[in-house]
Amino acid sequence: MSRAVESDLVERLLDGEHRALARAITKIESQSPGYRDIVSELHAHTGDASVVGITGSPGAGKSTLVDKLAKYYRDQGETVGVIAVDPSSPYTGGAVLGDRIRMASNVGDMDVFFRSMSARGQLGGLSTATADAVKALDAFGKDRIIIETVGAGQNEVDVVKTADTVVVLVQPGSGDDVQMLKAGILEIGDLFVVNKADMEGASRTVAELQEMIHLRDDPRANLDTGHHGAEAFDDAGHGHGGHADASDAETDVDAEDDPSDGDKPPVWTPQVLETVATTGEGIDELVETLDDHRDYLDASGELAEKARKRAGEEIRQLLRSDVNRLLEAELDRRGGVDAFAEAVVEKETDPYAVAEDVLEPFRECLDGRDD
Repeated sequence: MSRAVESDLVERLLDGEHRALARAITKIESQSPGYRDIVSELHAHTGDASVVGITGSPGAGKSTLVDKLAKYYRDQGETVGVIAVDPSSPYTGGAVLGDRIRMASNVGDMDVFFRSMSARGQLGGLSTATADAVKALDAFGKDRIIIETVGAGQNEVDVVKTADTVVVLVQPGSGDDVQMLKAGILEIGDLFVVNKADMEGASRTVAELQEMIHLRDDPRANLDTGHHGAEAFDDAGHGHGGHADASDAETDVDAEDDPSDGDKPPVWTPQVLETVATTGEGIDELVETLDDHRDYLDASGELAEKARKRAGEEIRQLLRSDVNRLLEAELDRRGGVDAFAEAVVEKETDPYAVAEDVLEPFRECLDGRDD
């Protein structure tokens, strides 16, 4: 693809042509020649969309919830982009579940752009291509972008690198899943949603999540906790109340009466919500809480900080990827890694010596530039 053709594709995408958007994302996902030029040209047009990540264990109802969220936003006149990151085929790298029907409520609506993408074996199910696809949707002008990630356990923490707000779905009675959250996802969740809340065990799952959040914020706290939600944000004059009990209200009043708290920046304590995605129950409150978190990110300066961290991580990821390609090419030039491995097995050398030897020309090049 020539640079002129790439620029034409970008221009048509920025003009609102859905076919150009789809083609650009296809090139990004397949890493076709010139895809980096496309992403580079789009970069200046990004930064306006609200990006939400939806993650959780398989069977929690992520796809149904995303469908209802998209419909809600469309009813409000907003445009939506959805990226569903599916498990990768170990043979083709393609999305295993990519062909399934997942957006039943929005079929035929051109202002809901849905794309199923392969996880490509990345931890957390998010590849660099996914982050670049988000940029394409943002530059296109989508108001809301939703990323639904493959439910693969604690490695879902990668979603936080791409989304402004992370929603973790848990289904009732999933005690093991709630315990698993302690291993990592608890740390990245901005909202926790107990979906299928009409099932038995929903109240207990809500209580377990509230307890874990309380203990995360105060490891010395006792286990008799109530709901903390967005009340901490209310102390700063933003957001709206959740389902706080009397003990929470007392805590908030004490915080407001404490003069030493006056200059503290706004804080956010994850809220636990209940939804029944199949009927749409709880979607209104979920959207309100998502908006509250966005307000908090703006007020606290964390939105800008997230953007800086995301850019830094992206730079590191691209550098690691490119350096790996250079190293692989150097290994091939020297006969391939198998030859080195055989020499190591025969005790003719060792892995550290091989690494030093292969990296030596790179070091000489960089040292030469310093001189």
